[in-house]
Amino acid sequence: MHPPRDSGGFRRLPDTVARAMNPLPAITKLVLTRLRWVFATGDQRDAEILALRHQLLVLQRQIDRAQFTETDRTILAVLSGVFDRRRLAEVFIIVRPATVIGWHRRLVARRWTQPPTARRGRPSIEPRVRKLVIRLAGENPNWGYRRIHGELARLGHTIAASTVWKILRAAGINPVRDRTGPTWIEFIRSQAGAIIATDFACVDSALLRRFHVLFVIEVHSRRVHLAGITTNPTGPWTTQAARNFLMRIRDDHGFRYLIRDGAGQFTKSFGTVLAGSGISVLRIPPRSPQANAFAERWVQTLRHELLDRTIIWNEKQLRALVVDYIEHYNTRRPHRGINQRAPDDTADVVQIRPGNRIERHTVCGGLINEYRTPA
Repeated sequence: MHPPRDSGGFRRLPDTVARAMNPLPAITKLVLTRLRWVFATGDQRDAEILALRHQLLVLQRQIDRAQFTETDRTILAVLSGVFDRRRLAEVFIIVRPATVIGWHRRLVARRWTQPPTARRGRPSIEPRVRKLVIRLAGENPNWGYRRIHGELARLGHTIAASTVWKILRAAGINPVRDRTGPTWIEFIRSQAGAIIATDFACVDSALLRRFHVLFVIEVHSRRVHLAGITTNPTGPWTTQAARNFLMRIRDDHGFRYLIRDGAGQFTKSFGTVLAGSGISVLRIPPRSPQANAFAERWVQTLRHELLDRTIIWNEKQLRALVVDYIEHYNTRRPHRGINQRAPDDTADVVQIRPGNRIERHTVCGGLINEYRTPA
């Protein structure tokens, strides 16, 4: 059954609806007035739009805040341009007009904003290159940042010298090369074949008589020479011991430097005798026994393997034991520093086949064992 019509032929609101409008708020009356207009025109499309809008109002009351995607914002911003500001409040229900206008402004700004161009600059330094720079600086203290930069270029790494400077500074390394010269360890390593070292090993006898064993060790080969044993190591005695040492070695010995400590027995005449054979005497810094590490190590080995295992009664016994031990040290005892060989070993290593008989021989009065195959 269709609603009744008025004198103009338009449909009228039902009387129940019209009577209910009197006590309602003004906004509700406005909505119902539009509802009356829809009934008056009889346009189903207007009625459909009004029904949809009212359903949106119902849904809006049930949610705290509507969630919009970027696509939603773009569509609503474009549609907002169709209406004037007065109509926006009526058309957009679940979002405020000011918000829609803001979306529209951002849409226009995005339309005319140029996309950001990729920043071009120096490429980042690869971690392996950074490690290589630090490694070169650590292994070559006398290299400055420009020398390291040149070495990197030869290795195929094209980075700026200023970048090398920054890497070194960040690692706490001085980019400027060290001009103070090599350290003692660097000097000894570079000149090992031409360096010998000397020192005294002190031995107390059973009767508390102190003997001083003067020895010389070749740094490169670890070969040891006995220079003399005495209870009174004076300057003249030490100088004569140097002469005796030079007489026992070859003329083409190749030694250029002798390292010694600051003991008073090493007088000026001691250095003069060695200088006559082309050997310069180098005195280590005060209280720096590590600068004469090879000699100090041999004294420790002598005590551990021989002297701490026996009692010395006189010089004759001590000399026999030391001579015997030095022979063992030079010919039979392996050394880590020279690839587990003895100083006098040849380059050829005789492999012992399984089943070969191994014999034991004792030296130094039975204190040390040596093992070998029968001749």
